[in-house]
Amino acid sequence: MANTLGIVKPDGVRRKLVGKIISRIENDGLIIRGLKVLKLSKTEAQKFYAVHEGKPFFNSLIEFMTSGPIVVMVIGGHGAIERWRDLMGATDPAKAKYNTIRREFATSVEKNVVHGSDGPETAKTEIAFFFKENEILPKE
Repeated sequence: MANTLGIVKPDGVRRKLVGKIISRIENDGLIIRGLKVLKLSKTEAQKFYAVHEGKPFFNSLIEFMTSGPIVVMVIGGHGAIERWRDLMGATDPAKAKYNTIRREFATSVEKNVVHGSDGPETAKTEIAFFFKENEILPKE
């Protein structure tokens, strides 16, 4: 059983897609082990996305991610990282497979509705950024 981080980005929250996204997660047999609604400060967003610092899209990413509330989730289950990434679809919604969240709901590469960890180490770091251990349901 693995855990991964999922984020419904400000565009998804603004467009009231949170419930639909959670339903997709649960319908795939994954488990929501932690859930929070929050608004990132500029400093928090810069720290979370530090891996992208210096890239051309960094400043617009920070501006976008601080533009409204987000929903952060700990998503668990067998193969949770890969399964969540498959549900999300490619970063570019035009290249995402049909029946993926980004293909269905994203409006651009930047406004792509959701975020997910890309591997086990990243998941561990990203989850710890938003959640204390006692805020996450135990693995079954």
